[in-house]
Amino acid sequence: MLGAASMARLLVVDDDPHLREVLRYALARDGHEVREARDGAEALRMVAQEAPDLVVLDIVMPGMDGLEACRELRKTSAVPIVFLSSRDEELDRVLGLEMGGDDYLAKPFSTRELCARVKAVLRRARPAPTAEPRECLTHGRLRLDTGEHRVTVGQAEVVLTVTEFSLLRVLMSRPGRAFTRDELTDRAYGDGYHLADRTLDSHVRRIRAKLREQGLDPIETVHGLGYRLGAAG
Repeated sequence: MLGAASMARLLVVDDDPHLREVLRYALARDGHEVREARDGAEALRMVAQEAPDLVVLDIVMPGMDGLEACRELRKTSAVPIVFLSSRDEELDRVLGLEMGGDDYLAKPFSTRELCARVKAVLRRARPAPTAEPRECLTHGRLRLDTGEHRVTVGQAEVVLTVTEFSLLRVLMSRPGRAFTRDELTDRAYGDGYHLADRTLDSHVRRIRAKLREQGLDPIETVHGLGYRLGAAG
């Protein structure tokens, strides 16, 4: 029986036609419907027209690169994004995640690893209906609804990526409790998932920035440990 993450519509964006073909074959074999785009501009058009469930997006491309494409996508869409890059540089990784990426893979990588990362992101985006009951968590003016996958501050909606939503949900599940970075990763991503501390910190910074736009700053850093949800605003 296919799981919740199966049969997704994916868009693979890379300027290398051979790599696109390899990734399309691997992801299709994993049960997904896969479309391809040659650059960032074409990716923007296809996301607008076809509303894929996830985008696999190369960073280094001629014309509009992956970072610029992500910046434009995040103006209108919360579609999950898994970045690819031929440069395993910390700056690329941090920039990509702070612009709203959900995961990052440095080339060369195995297609098995990519499929596993895609599956993990889709699982957070499309949880199995019977896996957990719907939750409506509140913390002062902040409200998170897992059924609608929606976060609001008062009447204003806060648009979060899949990863940001999962992390905020963990923090809101136990206000005042200090979570280590490993605990946050395990609860948001699943046991055994490796996430660098810098990557987690980048996601938390984005959540904070979005909440501050609505006059809230409830996430506190517990130095040397991790994060907690502080007093309600």
